[in-house]
Amino acid sequence: MMERFDVAVIGAGQAGPSIASSFAAVGRKVVLIERALVGGTCVNTGCMPTKTMVASARVAHMARRGADFGVRFQSAIEVDMARVSERAHLVTTNARNGLEQWIQSTKNIELVRGHARFVGPHEVEVGSRVFAAPQIFINVGGRARFPDMPGLSEIECLTNTSMLSLSRVPRHLIVVGGSYIGLEFAQMFRRFGSEVTVVEQGPALVSREDEDVSSAIKDILEREGIGCRLNACCVSFSAHSAGVQVNLECLSGAPHIAGSDVLLAVGRVPNTDDLGLDKAGIATDQRGYIVVDEALSTNVEGVWAVGDCNGKGAFTHTAYNDFEIVTANLLDGESRKVSDRIPGYALYIDPPLGRAGMTEKEARKTGEPLLISTRPMTRVGRAVERDETLGFMKVVANAQTKQVLGAAFLGLNGDEAVHGILDIMSAGVPYPVLEWAVPIHPTVSELIPTLLRGLKAAP
Repeated sequence: MMERFDVAVIGAGQAGPSIASSFAAVGRKVVLIERALVGGTCVNTGCMPTKTMVASARVAHMARRGADFGVRFQSAIEVDMARVSERAHLVTTNARNGLEQWIQSTKNIELVRGHARFVGPHEVEVGSRVFAAPQIFINVGGRARFPDMPGLSEIECLTNTSMLSLSRVPRHLIVVGGSYIGLEFAQMFRRFGSEVTVVEQGPALVSREDEDVSSAIKDILEREGIGCRLNACCVSFSAHSAGVQVNLECLSGAPHIAGSDVLLAVGRVPNTDDLGLDKAGIATDQRGYIVVDEALSTNVEGVWAVGDCNGKGAFTHTAYNDFEIVTANLLDGESRKVSDRIPGYALYIDPPLGRAGMTEKEARKTGEPLLISTRPMTRVGRAVERDETLGFMKVVANAQTKQVLGAAFLGLNGDEAVHGILDIMSAGVPYPVLEWAVPIHPTVSELIPTLLRGLKAAP
């Protein structure tokens, strides 16, 4: 028998529960379907557990630096990896349980466990049950990408998910992939005590960033003893007495690296291949992402795709903003668009990178006259006091409109301080508005007015 609801939400990740509760609050009958763990990537295998482990790694790092601050320890620093993983698991479990209890206690929402598959444009099958709803929201997230690399199927490799349950410190961790996920784990496990080598097929780490930013990131990691092998244009894998061997064709260095463990961090793919989207006529692109318009509608009327599966963002905050867009438009009569949001994200190495808007190279492609200002963290009082002066700040603005186009804050508290730039960009006001602000001292954010006053014509 067909079970009829007003709204069906597939996936209880970052956007799903919020969408469900918003429609339930106005009296709609909602079914929320989840095949695995409530909370999605962020709560279970992404932000919360990894940043909990990053915090443990930083404690180990700062303990080793104790003498620099006049604090000495009588014994060697030891890392209890089982306890580190247990702590991350507890943070995740508490968050997931709290979210699940909230969903189950919310009137007008039925939480259904199981794998949802479309059987028609507005009909979804879960086991022996079939649900029909005039409005359906797809929020199925993504997973680690496993490319067709020679020998990969013949070895055991770690992913961002399996890394979270390690109860040991790998002797030598080889990280294949030099972007966000890979670099966060690389530094984390180096601080836990592993020898770490990062293998990147491209010529630079975090290749979407400007050359000065990616170069500074490489320097930060190498200072901690992390090896970086770039231009690894032909990567393959084979067994080795040490554990595993990664074979390379690099412009310099040995043609292979032997290690105890390999972490594969070469991107993500959307969880859209087993939803029966063809039965509903829902279009996807060549990479499997669901095609959506500016309001996140699919090509099928009454069906929206939000979060990682739509290719419009790969972050918790963009998924949440997807929820804000669809509910504002459908429940509040607004006309919000994906293109309205200013891109922003962070790389959680230590010190972190906070990014707002365009990179310098993206801004130069516009052909508009630019203003650029940079300031090294060695000239930031808070960083000097903390003895954490690696990195720099950079901001790019349009010389004619005085609008800030983008910024990169690589340094102490960069992920927090960059919000001052994100805010002025979101407000759409020219940068001179902030030049005479009176920020609090001593902070990293206090340098924003100084940074803006330093804007000069780009060469």
